Amino acid sequence: MNAELFAAIGPMLLRGLQVTMRIAIIGILLGFLLGSLSGYALQSRNKVALTVANIYVWIIRGTPIVVQALYVYFVVPALISLAKGEQFTLDPNVAGILVITLNAGAFISAIVKGALESVDVGQKEAGMALGLTKRQILWHIVIPPAFRSMIPALFNQFIISVKDTAMLSIISVNEITRQTQNYVARTYNTIPAYTMCALFYLLILSVLMVLQKFVEGKIRK
Repeated sequence: MNAELFAAIGPMLLRGLQVTMRIAIIGILLGFLLGSLSGYALQSRNKVALTVANIYVWIIRGTPIVVQALYVYFVVPALISLAKGEQFTLDPNVAGILVITLNAGAFISAIVKGALESVDVGQKEAGMALGLTKRQILWHIVIPPAFRSMIPALFNQFIISVKDTAMLSIISVNEITRQTQNYVARTYNTIPAYTMCALFYLLILSVLMVLQKFVEGKIRK
């Protein structure tokens, strides 16, 4: 690897990083909303909500993310086209956000379920003794400590989502891996290009892991 290679592929990796982080951030935020609903349903007594949440988690955890990406990008638009009677296409970035959202949501649902169930029953009983409604108990007694306990796991899921965006290169999302593939297709400079890509991922994810440790340290204090 040399300065000429870095000058050629560096800007491409940075453009890919912008796409990667945008998809990962939007995906984890939407995934948190979806996972919160699903996690709440998983520990509820509503059989319909519980069944829907279990099926959702089962499907996402039981299929590879690459297959999900292909299905969302190719099959879903084809089904919509058949239903509408006219051609419908999906932007690769939108498809990527949907895939990351669905995956993050499925794993966050387990985090939310565990966090909600970890809140001391005594605190809930104390809220009931004070005459609080179930909704007030949920928002003022259950959610604050539950959310605090979830933060490390949520940050870890965000790091996983950043890594998962590499799978989206299969549907032409111009994230880091796809940008590297584009460079290699033009130059056939395979070994140094993919080595640079791997080191770039290692740098970005290392920074995120250090930040995660910092956040965890702040929470423990």
